[in-house]
Amino acid sequence: MDFAYSPEQEALRHEVRAFIAEHVTDAVLAERGQSESNTAPGRGPGASAAMQELYRKIYERGWLGIAYPKEYGGQGGDRMSQYIVEEEFTRVDIPVGMGGSGAPAILAAGTEEQKQYYIPRLIKREISFALGFTEPHAGADLASLQCRAVRDGDEYVVNGQKMYTSSAHVATHMYLMARTDPTVPKHRGISVFVFPMDTPGITVRPLWTIQNDPMAPVGTTYGHQRTNETFFDDVRIPASSLLGKENEGWRVGAMGLNLDRVGASRYLISVRRDEDIVNFVKAYSFNGYSPASDPAIRDKIAELWIEAQVCRLMTMRSMSIVEHGGAFTYEGSAEKVWAPEHGVRTTEAISQMLGPYGQLLHGSPQAIEDGVFAHNLMGSFQSGINHGSTQVMRDQISRRGLDMPRK
Repeated sequence: MDFAYSPEQEALRHEVRAFIAEHVTDAVLAERGQSESNTAPGRGPGASAAMQELYRKIYERGWLGIAYPKEYGGQGGDRMSQYIVEEEFTRVDIPVGMGGSGAPAILAAGTEEQKQYYIPRLIKREISFALGFTEPHAGADLASLQCRAVRDGDEYVVNGQKMYTSSAHVATHMYLMARTDPTVPKHRGISVFVFPMDTPGITVRPLWTIQNDPMAPVGTTYGHQRTNETFFDDVRIPASSLLGKENEGWRVGAMGLNLDRVGASRYLISVRRDEDIVNFVKAYSFNGYSPASDPAIRDKIAELWIEAQVCRLMTMRSMSIVEHGGAFTYEGSAEKVWAPEHGVRTTEAISQMLGPYGQLLHGSPQAIEDGVFAHNLMGSFQSGINHGSTQVMRDQISRRGLDMPRK
């Protein structure tokens, strides 16, 4: 594919940047932070009035759901335009992409009724999903989950517990993987369900993260103050909540996760650290010393920058495959191995470059860049586990990409 941007795409980027400069103010960003905290005034990604108004303006520009079909509220456009818009807004910590939203899985496996209901609302940011995957005794091995969903007439009854349901306290809906047949091999007895968070029987409890005290500054990768544990006690949901076929949830879940990894937000999670340190090194000077003149620092940054470009090219490859209807099998898993591990290497290298002052957290008088590098270090290592561990991804690459046997 051609990795350059067309004149039309460059014009779109400039238009988005002008919009951001005018409308994404410090006051808007502050309200976004409040809407993600435990004191949120409402639920959904645009819970605050300022965020609701911002998303309304972005939607009116036709910048939400650009690559989604028009019959489901999208623009029917190309993925590269969507990527450009997503990239620019992600850089100011305003999520506009559909990665992690559940929309790709619903579009691929949902009924027509589910598509008509969920996709337009997800595009408009009127609803959002908490992902109910991990469990206390399953960890990254989703196939070992024990949360049960038992069919009872026209309903399913859900019982069990989920861990690290990070947005369950503000999300409007749950995207749940549950065991529906305990008698078959563990990968084959799982189903996926989508249903409202206000369904009776759901309890959400906070799990405060290392980024909570002191609170991570805006721009921190994996800087969320809290995640959650979520309990399901005789939660009754309609059978129409089933996404895809019963007991085929492993395929639906894996497909959704794979498609969720395609886009600017996932790419930028891993490379914004590189951009931040380059900008800092260029600008910083103290008593005549500039890190930009240090050959060891220059060489290391160049090495990391090259790795970051590999992240970008892998993302472009995945988008090209999806855009042209190709078989998207192992490519998302390959990105999930390379990009997070690159992010960890970058964070460790930055910590070495900055020395003791680079370890000072947000609020410390002498913290570098408000402590963002120190908070990035604390959050970086979870990237190898979130959204599928790199070990599991390597297994998928070997079997799907290289056609290797299980044993």
